[in-house]
Amino acid sequence: MPEGASQKQLPHLVFGGELSKLDSTEFKDLGKLDIVGIYPNYATAYAAWKAKAQQTVDNAELRYFIVHLHRLLDPESTDQTTRR
Repeated sequence: MPEGASQKQLPHLVFGGELSKLDSTEFKDLGKLDIVGIYPNYATAYAAWKAKAQQTVDNAELRYFIVHLHRLLDPESTDQTTRR
């Protein structure tokens, strides 16, 4: 990217917590969610998610997620670069 050019912000949230059931995304206690952070793009969010997921691999009830905040902020966006 040329110097001075701005990159479009695509914020992503990484968070996790203990699930009430393994086959759901309902948390046991919303007050105990682990907010890992907000990242400027999917690649850095994925790296943070992967590190947390690997740290907690022994607890099957503890799950981490990536939320595409930019999609919530701009639902009309047609950005396809972070879709999986």
